[in-house]
Amino acid sequence: MPKTEEHIIRTDYSEIMQKNYIDYAMSVIVSRALPDVRDGLKPVQRRVLYDMWELGTRSDRPYRKSARIVGDTMGKFHPHGDSSIYDALVVMAQDFKKGRVLIDGHGNFGSIEGDGAAAMRYTEARLEAFTEDVFLSDLDKNLVDFMPNFDETEKEPTVLPARLPNILINGSDGIAVGMATSIPPNNIGEVIDAVCAFIRNDKITDEELLKYIKGPDFPTGGIVVNRDELPEIYRTGSGRIRIRGRVETEAGRNGRTNLVVTEIPYTMVGAGIGKFMNDVAALAESRQAPEIADLSNQSSKEGIRIVIELKKGADAERVRNLLFRKTKLEDTFGVNMLVVSEGRPETMSLRQIIESAVDFQFEIADRKYQTLLAKELEQKEIQEGLIRATDVIDLIIEILRGSKNRKMATDCLVKGRTEGIRFRSEKSRAEAAQLMFTERQANAILDMRLVKLIGLEIDALMKEHAETLKRIDFYRNLLENHDAMAAELVKELGAMRKKYAVPRRTAIEHAEEIVIEEAGFEEEEVIFCLDRFGYAKVLDTGTFEKNREAAEADNRYVFRLLNTDRICLFTDSGRMHTVKVLDVPQRKLRDKGVPIDNLTNYSNQEEELLYVAPLSFVSGTELFFATEKGLVKRTEGSVLSASVRTVLSTKLGEDDRLVFVGPCGQMEQAVLESKEGYFLRFPLAEVPVQKKAAQGVRGMTLGEDDRIHAVYLLEASKEFAIEYHGGRMLLSRLKLAKRGGRGNRSRR
Repeated sequence: MPKTEEHIIRTDYSEIMQKNYIDYAMSVIVSRALPDVRDGLKPVQRRVLYDMWELGTRSDRPYRKSARIVGDTMGKFHPHGDSSIYDALVVMAQDFKKGRVLIDGHGNFGSIEGDGAAAMRYTEARLEAFTEDVFLSDLDKNLVDFMPNFDETEKEPTVLPARLPNILINGSDGIAVGMATSIPPNNIGEVIDAVCAFIRNDKITDEELLKYIKGPDFPTGGIVVNRDELPEIYRTGSGRIRIRGRVETEAGRNGRTNLVVTEIPYTMVGAGIGKFMNDVAALAESRQAPEIADLSNQSSKEGIRIVIELKKGADAERVRNLLFRKTKLEDTFGVNMLVVSEGRPETMSLRQIIESAVDFQFEIADRKYQTLLAKELEQKEIQEGLIRATDVIDLIIEILRGSKNRKMATDCLVKGRTEGIRFRSEKSRAEAAQLMFTERQANAILDMRLVKLIGLEIDALMKEHAETLKRIDFYRNLLENHDAMAAELVKELGAMRKKYAVPRRTAIEHAEEIVIEEAGFEEEEVIFCLDRFGYAKVLDTGTFEKNREAAEADNRYVFRLLNTDRICLFTDSGRMHTVKVLDVPQRKLRDKGVPIDNLTNYSNQEEELLYVAPLSFVSGTELFFATEKGLVKRTEGSVLSASVRTVLSTKLGEDDRLVFVGPCGQMEQAVLESKEGYFLRFPLAEVPVQKKAAQGVRGMTLGEDDRIHAVYLLEASKEFAIEYHGGRMLLSRLKLAKRGGRGNRSRR
């Protein structure tokens, strides 16, 4: 074999990566993630609907298994896995996600509370009548182009001939590479009104269009509260819509008041409802909303109903505002009207979307009436041939009887060829040579049944011909007269509005920012408890006094403080975390608390807890700090008072950590113990008072591998003993030395 010559292409690796990444990104953007502005559908949605149409799962026919639809779509048009296809089918059938559902689902298609749909083998589906009318009814009239599928064995439409701007009616969301789309749904009747207004006046502005489209219309209802910002959002195609749930007041039991959530923000659909319930419970538990007595979710197929029972005499308006401010009952919907237009992604305004939709309507209408006109012209030609044939029917019968085959008869009717045909007379032969029908007319004549020669049938043919001529004039007028076409489109849109329009579900209002007045409460003394596992709770003083021994035995830290105070947690990282006492749940003695790291920035996985005390105590005392490398300092607790949740209580050197933090206001001496058994006792007066940003001074000189193991603070007049190597060791009898020494090694 001849040796082939190698061709090595030298290029920059980064250029290849950039080109390939851009190609991949555009493929995801155009072929998966973003909707087309013309029909408002992503490719997978379009393919599912078209496949259902091809399968015959119409609104007036029985349901079909979803698995059958998914499998057929995947095999013919969308080779990207069954889960993505089924997910798209499910969403198009969920009335709590779509302004107008496109698929009629039968079975468990999920719930507004986040329950997933049943497996595709259990559910069934068929097209909605709306989908057939708006997207699919005229597919046979050459309205859109078709392209080969992925293996070129089928044809699929490049876009569905949507007669309404579905991108506005149902909205869309999707994440592509480097970009995302988020379009809110709008009211179908208002959208049709806006489209009609644009058709009548293509110079209309975004502000004028908003006279028809008041704002988004979410399937979950709710209240849009930033009405004044909507014009800018719709003009630019991006912004943030503030939406609240609807909360009503009802009379409860025993003279109490209930707050009932009947509509939720669109962003709360799914797991957001469960999170809302947890957030409300947390508000009551942390006593930010002490008025809440009970909470229950009574939602059903009839709608949302979340009941919040208030205590007697509670301020319902304050609790309502607290819910809006502290939970997702008021949320924002980010708008980014990014669509695929002419094959590329583009952020469009309301007017641009409607303009694109109207242009598409004129385009498909032009193709529709061109197709209908061609059919009517063909029909006119046939009708004229049949009418003419009835006048010379005897001659035609003579031609048929004298011909040997169909081709001979056809050539005589079309081209006047009489050779080989037997005629009764030369006159008939001469007349036959003058017929000159068209090919189409000749075939229609040859296929005509004799019953058509009855007088009434001939009259019906004449009437049908007259109707055909009227339709031809009508179609030609539409195609040649823009105003006539516009009027016809408006007429069709009006019929759709009458058939499919629904009342608005979302209210559009302007509301001021909510200001919450903190709930008034009585300042009282409580008991804070933190057990050795890091669970915290608050006890009332009565419970504590009755069970003091049990409470102190079960917990690592137990102290009294006011409920207006803060709790300080010092860790070996040098940080001081704080938490409001009000944020710590009040429990009974045997109830389990909550993890303290859930209430603060403290992480028990990364830090070791050294000391816990009330902020009121810390602020009024002096603290002693000691690090693993033997540095010590004193710091006034008042400099640590802060409103933030975490502050730096001391600065640490590299690879150093705190081993001790404690109050030293009444203490006079410090004892440092190292891991190698050295003890050093020195006066606290030798330790300077420093700021929290200081690392401290040398407290003890350590060996190369030695570290501070323990720290003890003593009063000079009192004895202090520790357990050491199985015996008792009096620290107060250690030799009093100076700070910074090596200390003495214990022989025990």
